[in-house]
Amino acid sequence: MEKKKVLGISFGRKMSNCDVMVKEALMECEREGCDVAFLRADDLDINNCTGCIACVIGMMSGRGRGYCVKHDDFDILDEAVMQSDAVILACPTYETSVTGRFKTICDRIGPSHDITFRKARYDEGKAAGVPEEQLPDARAFKKRSAALISVGGAMTEEWIALTLPMMYEFTFPMAIDVVDTVEYYGAMACENVAGNPDMMERMTQVGKNIVASINAEDEEERIKFRGEEEGTCPICHTRLIQFSHDKKTASCLVCGSRGTFDIVDGKFVMNYTQEELDRSRLRWGGKLEHSTEIKTQAQPSGTIKNLKELKQPYADFNPGVWPVDENANGNVAK
Repeated sequence: MEKKKVLGISFGRKMSNCDVMVKEALMECEREGCDVAFLRADDLDINNCTGCIACVIGMMSGRGRGYCVKHDDFDILDEAVMQSDAVILACPTYETSVTGRFKTICDRIGPSHDITFRKARYDEGKAAGVPEEQLPDARAFKKRSAALISVGGAMTEEWIALTLPMMYEFTFPMAIDVVDTVEYYGAMACENVAGNPDMMERMTQVGKNIVASINAEDEEERIKFRGEEEGTCPICHTRLIQFSHDKKTASCLVCGSRGTFDIVDGKFVMNYTQEELDRSRLRWGGKLEHSTEIKTQAQPSGTIKNLKELKQPYADFNPGVWPVDENANGNVAK
C-alpha cells in the first residue's frame, strides 16, 4: 500500500521555532509510517498576486486550468500540496497576525483553488469530452487534513490573536479540514522551542493527530477535531466572534457562520442553526454560495460606457510625495 504523504510548511526563519515544531510533528508522522516532506516558505521566490483574476476567468471560460500567469516557486508549493494527504503549517506572529509571505501565498491560492470553482469546471469539461490535461487538476478533490500552529513571542495570547484565525486562509479554499490547532505564545521566554519539553510533546501529538485523521476509516472520524480547545465555533473551533450591527446576532469571522448568543453559567455560548453551519465558508454550501455570487454578480468590462471619462480626473491627479527630510530619516537611500 502506498504511504500517506504529510507536507510540513514553515513560515519562520531557518531552524526557528516554526521549523522545529513542524519537523517534530513530521518526525512523528514518519515514525508512524508516513512519507513526509518539508518546505520553508521563505526559501521560495513567490510574487504577490496582482488581482488580475486571469486564473479564475481562464478556468471558468474553459480556456485554462486555473493556473497563475506568474511562473515562480508557487508552483513548487502547489505541487507539494497536490501530492499530500495532509499539511502541517506553522507561522510566526508579525503585528498580531500572519507574516506577509503567508498572506502572499494565501492570495495566490485564492479563488483559483476554490473547490467549487474547480469541481464545476472539471465536471463540465468531462461531460463535454475535454481532455484531462486541459481540466483543473483532479488531485484537488482529494480529502486532506491539516494542523495549524501559530507562534508568538508575547507572554499573553492577546498579542497573537489574529494569527491562527488568519491561517485558515490557506486551507479553506481547497476544503482542507483542520483537525488540530496550537497557539504557542510566550515563546520569547525560551531561547528555542527545542528546549520546551511540554510544547515539543504537544508537537508529537500533532503528528499523532494528523496520522489518526488520514488513516481514519470513515469521514466523521477523519474530520474529527483533535485539538485541546473546542472554541466557540463548532466548524473551525476558533474564538473570533463579530457582533452584528444591531447586537442581536454574532458570526464567526473565520468560517462565516452566524448565530445567536447566550450567557450560560457565566460563560458565553453561541447557538447556530444547521442552515447557518452549512453556509460556513469551510463547507461546500458556503463556498458554492460565494462562487455563485462571483459567477452571477461580477460585472464584465464595458458595462459602464463612459468609464474612461469618469476615471480621467483621477488619472490626471498625481500629487506625488513630499520631499525626503534626509536629516530626519537616515534610512532613505542617497
